[in-house]
Amino acid sequence: MRILLADDQELVRDTIAAFLQQEEGLTVEVARDFPTALDMVRTSGAFDLVLLDYMMPGMNGLVGLAAMKKQQGSKPVAIISGTAPRAIAEQALAEGAAGFLPKTMSTRSLLAAVRFMAAGEIYAPISLMTERDTQPITVAGAQLTSRELDVLKRLCRGLANKEIARELDLQEVTVKLHIKTLYRKIAAKNRTHAAMIAKEAGLY
Repeated sequence: MRILLADDQELVRDTIAAFLQQEEGLTVEVARDFPTALDMVRTSGAFDLVLLDYMMPGMNGLVGLAAMKKQQGSKPVAIISGTAPRAIAEQALAEGAAGFLPKTMSTRSLLAAVRFMAAGEIYAPISLMTERDTQPITVAGAQLTSRELDVLKRLCRGLANKEIARELDLQEVTVKLHIKTLYRKIAAKNRTHAAMIAKEAGLY
């Protein structure tokens, strides 16, 4: 698996690259700014995964994401950041980023996220999908956040992802991530199964 890591912070860049390269089957190339990263993709072809620092020179926010996605074709591009707020993360995912990775995440989590995204999945940290000031609610033996409960109740009403997003003022991609997490937590196979579990739990 070929990974391109672009970050202007040398210590961060070299630390992440060194860790990933310890894994069998992973090769990592690095770039210190966005123009260099874009040139590398143009020269050597699409990478299996590109990781872009949101704040590095030449990135110009999510403009850089769009440019790299165009160059990468069907291959995934993800954003890494130490400071970007939740709204930026949601916007990046909505605009097609394969994931949004905080630089504070553990190395094990980082490796799992990299493999997850390279396999075609979307990765977002749990903190992006939960409300900090809410208490978890137990459904079918699983603890759900109030936001997950909001989504589940609307699944029960038969709403489409777009309709749920509109009602809850979320990006549609965020709703999809919530639903994926819900399925895993309550062991639901699909929307109908999730609604049945919710009904058995007395949610409607």
